[in-house]
Amino acid sequence: MAVEPTSGGPAGKLVIRNIGLLLTGDIEKPIAEGCDTLIALDGKIVGFGREKDLDTAEAKVVVDAGGTALAPGLIDSHVHPVAGEWTPRQNQLGWIESCLHGGVTTMISAGEVHMPGRPKDIAGLKAFAISSQRIFANARPAGVKVHGGAPVIEQGMVEDDFKEMAAAGVTLLGEVGLGGVKTGDEAKKMVAWARKYGIQSTIHTGGPSIPGSGLIDKDVILEADPDVIGHINGGHTALPDSQIRCLCEQCKRGLEIVHNGNERAALYTLRTAREIGDLHRVILGTDAPAGSGVQPLGILRMVSMLSSIGEVPAEIALCFATGNTARMRKLDVGLIEKGRAADFVFLDKAQHSAGKDLLESIRLGDLPGVGMTIIDGIVRTQRSRNTPPATKVPAIAKT
Repeated sequence: MAVEPTSGGPAGKLVIRNIGLLLTGDIEKPIAEGCDTLIALDGKIVGFGREKDLDTAEAKVVVDAGGTALAPGLIDSHVHPVAGEWTPRQNQLGWIESCLHGGVTTMISAGEVHMPGRPKDIAGLKAFAISSQRIFANARPAGVKVHGGAPVIEQGMVEDDFKEMAAAGVTLLGEVGLGGVKTGDEAKKMVAWARKYGIQSTIHTGGPSIPGSGLIDKDVILEADPDVIGHINGGHTALPDSQIRCLCEQCKRGLEIVHNGNERAALYTLRTAREIGDLHRVILGTDAPAGSGVQPLGILRMVSMLSSIGEVPAEIALCFATGNTARMRKLDVGLIEKGRAADFVFLDKAQHSAGKDLLESIRLGDLPGVGMTIIDGIVRTQRSRNTPPATKVPAIAKT
């Protein structure tokens, strides 16, 4: 298990040239026309455009994209980490690094709920949240940015508990509803306290998923007003269509669609969001590791499904897993913009796909091939061991 510290020497100057397609992650302008080169310095994007207009001299690393597409690294908005790359739910190691081979460079914890003996007393759950936040901030499995330390709130918590956690660095709540807080009025109070101190909230949606969880329906969600409607397509059991439509129309928060949920409900949510002009609210997660296991290609599978069956352009579907999530989660990744983190995935159509290019192959339902991932301006993986082989792959031209 490769674990990288978050501090280290500077990445230096990175030049990526011969880009065939630059996908920005911005749903308003998902493709940057006429761009064949990108430059990053010490892990941050400093420029992109035509190579002749950019200063490519004195690069520490040069990557020849080989005509492949460059996109922001994918973000999994809903994971349940425990300790590094170990998940007791499946007794598995190495799952985060395996997801990196699926193009995921950032993960957001929805609660470290599978930790054996997870403390449920208030002092214990606060200590566990702070410890988890520190652990994932101090060491990155395979270089992946895991935003951990998401406490599952319990009855009896007061405003000072949220103030204390925020002061210690906690920025997320685990899924509201996985603990003892299950009513709208109680959740509303705690969600408001969390928001006051800069802690973002996600709520469980649908039927129970683990022992101790229960049904969370539209009435609870509307009253609680969380920042993200977690797995709106159920994890695994979804709400009725009428309730999903009500949430899309009446609650203007994030609409999180997950791999480990009801696929028909996922497509219904997508179509409803498109109908009301709110595709910018759609974000993607896997809800893994869970009873369904670990899906290293879960985010790519969701992009392909939503594009092909949901009839959304592939470049838009990729925004659900990049820029939409970055903006909603207030992250410095997920968008090709100056000053953003240099986290990327290189994509191309899989060999022998019926699509004439990457975007058409995704629209036809095929998974793309991942040729390389970069985090903070540093190459982390080359040809993916998990995706189908890409037609074209990038190469490191200089190190």
